[in-house]
Amino acid sequence: MSILVTGSTGVIGTQVLEHLSGSGAEIFALTRTPERAKFPAGVTAVQGELTDIDALRRAMKNVSTLFLLAPNAADEFTQALQALSVAREAGVKGIVYLSVFKGEEYIDVPHFSSKRTAERMIERLDLPATILRPAYFIQNDVRQKDALLKHGVFGMAIGAKGISMVDVRDIGDAAARELLRRERASGPLPRETYELVGPDALSADSITAIWSEALGHEINYGGDDLDALEAMLKSFGPQWLAYDMRLMMQRYQQDGAVASAEELERFRRLLGRAPRTYRDFARETASEWAKSKD
Repeated sequence: MSILVTGSTGVIGTQVLEHLSGSGAEIFALTRTPERAKFPAGVTAVQGELTDIDALRRAMKNVSTLFLLAPNAADEFTQALQALSVAREAGVKGIVYLSVFKGEEYIDVPHFSSKRTAERMIERLDLPATILRPAYFIQNDVRQKDALLKHGVFGMAIGAKGISMVDVRDIGDAAARELLRRERASGPLPRETYELVGPDALSADSITAIWSEALGHEINYGGDDLDALEAMLKSFGPQWLAYDMRLMMQRYQQDGAVASAEELERFRRLLGRAPRTYRDFARETASEWAKSKD
């Protein structure tokens, strides 16, 4: 039997495959373009995507454990529920589903509500799954490179309440641990849920201070202007996605997304170590940017 990883070429899927590498498990990676895929040794590319039900059914034949990452798409909700149904029909004994932190509270943010509804399907049907709820990805802020280096500005409108941002490497590590635990079990295991969160409540002030230290020059906050944020995001992607991100940042500004001590400790136990910090990420990233200029 084997593990099937969806979202295999994205930021999180890549990390999951890296952490599964060398585990001894048989790993398959779902991708639209197997001929272009560059996966770690021992990973087999399988053609398909979540919108192609026939391909998904073929991919799940003889698969015992599934990593399900539904893309942030207009039909994410449909893709997630259909994939869960196909897995159930195929008799998959273990699922690791990537949801989102604060999904139940942020009901007005479309991709949060979508993920929470997929969780409800898992709960109501008592599917043998681990639900992982990551906070805002630390590595999202790599996109701030030009603003930070050229203009001395951190431009993501996160506000002052605080967010327990998580490193994508820790997400991949957690997912791989749960996939292997379920894959190696003799049968389905009870449902589990983890909040994947970082150790710091990061606000605009704390992040600009961290970047100022890492880059060696003053970094200022770009402000809480959500109209400007939405306009900027529209220049890179579809309007529905820009509005979705605006709504998420609006909730961050209003309510924050800070983990409890219990949530952080549970995640630490899953990893077997402390989660990575934003300060370490900023220092590593600043060093990489400096080397790329040489």
